[in-house]
Amino acid sequence: MSAEADVLETAASLVGAFGAHDVAAYFEAFRPDATFVFHTHPEPLRSRAAYERLWDTWERDGFRVLGCESSDQHVQVVGDVAVFTHRVRTRVRFGVEEDDLDERETIVFVREEDRWRAVHEHLSAFPAS
Repeated sequence: MSAEADVLETAASLVGAFGAHDVAAYFEAFRPDATFVFHTHPEPLRSRAAYERLWDTWERDGFRVLGCESSDQHVQVVGDVAVFTHRVRTRVRFGVEEDDLDERETIVFVREEDRWRAVHEHLSAFPAS
C-alpha cells in the first residue's frame, strides 16, 4: 500500500472514531505532544492532554459528537510527514441543542515505525458561499 493510501486509511479511522464519539480511539490517534488550533477556542492547545482536559469540560456541559462526514480529501506526503486536508461536516449536541458544523481541517501526521500518528490538527470554519 502506498503512503498516501496508508494516511487516508489512518485519517478515516481518526475521523470515524471522532464521528462515533469514541473518545479513547480518537485521542489514541494523536501523539502526546500533538498540538491543536481550533477557530472555536481562543488559544492553541499545546498537547494532547490539554485537549483531553478541554474535551472533558465539554462533555460535562453535555457535548456529544453525533456524526461526522469527510469529503474533498487530499494527502501530501513529504518523507515521514503527511499533510491531510479535508472538508468535515459534523453533527454535535451541546446539552439539549444540536448543531451542524461545516469546517475545513488539516491534520499533520508523522510516520512512527509502521504507522502514522497525528501530531497537529487545525480546524477553521468553512467559508460561507
